[in-house]
Amino acid sequence: MNKISRHTSHVSRLTSNFSLLMFSVLLLLSSCSPAPTATPEPLTHIRLPLGYIPNVQFAPLYVAVEKGYFAEAGIEVEFDYSMETDITALVGADNIQFGVVSGEQVLLARAQGLPVVYVMAWYQQYPVSIVAKADQKIQSPADLRGKTIGLPGMYGANYIGLRALLHAGGLAESDVTLDPIGYTQVESLATGHDQAVSVYTANEPVQLRAKGYELTELRVADYIQLASNGLISNEKTIAENPDLVRRMASAILHGIADTIANPEEAYTISGKYVESLAQADQTVQKQVLTASIGLWTTARPGYSDPQAWENMQAVLLEMGLLSKPLDLTKAFTNEFIP
Repeated sequence: MNKISRHTSHVSRLTSNFSLLMFSVLLLLSSCSPAPTATPEPLTHIRLPLGYIPNVQFAPLYVAVEKGYFAEAGIEVEFDYSMETDITALVGADNIQFGVVSGEQVLLARAQGLPVVYVMAWYQQYPVSIVAKADQKIQSPADLRGKTIGLPGMYGANYIGLRALLHAGGLAESDVTLDPIGYTQVESLATGHDQAVSVYTANEPVQLRAKGYELTELRVADYIQLASNGLISNEKTIAENPDLVRRMASAILHGIADTIANPEEAYTISGKYVESLAQADQTVQKQVLTASIGLWTTARPGYSDPQAWENMQAVLLEMGLLSKPLDLTKAFTNEFIP
């Protein structure tokens, strides 16, 4: 081989080795480069009407936001506290997909042709009581005969619960005097304006006892099991997007479980959402949360008891608010709970 040929061969080997080296470097760099990240899916915005002012009783919802349970479910939730909002009408018309209401509202709405469906039980005990000062000597529902009873109005859970207790005592509405007073039950009882008041079990009784009043309390849950507060949706959402319903229920159930497990943490979180909490009596508000937890706790979170719905329908029929029985299998479902 002459000098030119040897030189050419040497150059070829150098070129080949250099090409191999560059390929190896590029391969190494590509293996070290971060994989392209997928664009996250946008969260589904849900407006959730609650039918009451911001309150520590909604702690599980606040916990579910702060601990990321809604976000993990692909949901961005907006709480709507507009008390005048007809939640079942909005959900039934599919203007919104979810709401929090009591069981009687579902049956009354379905009787009007609104396709609302109760998809997750939150409260396992109906949260209404009749309270009176001890000197009224009201020890049983029958003792309400002849009493003047204050309540927000002839609607909602306070009214339904009162009627259920009257029925348990063998009384009719005509056996008592009902006094619509709005949400002023504490003041009304304290001043003697009314002899008894219909209240939420976890709220006004706690406030009245903290003020030093000795009370007697008739809890609806001690006399009858009724379908209580929970999450509703509508037939269209359930048919077209059942996964959204399941994710929504799951996020709330996570919030309930965490609140029950760690009420102090839940109370602290609630302060971010309830502006008045910092100025309120901390002992009373913590007792409100404790009492609420007692109404939520169950071995089967989210489960709707069919007998509670049968009982609720019987009360509404007796009151004349329903003219005929409904198909209860369409009013509630346990399909979306664990």
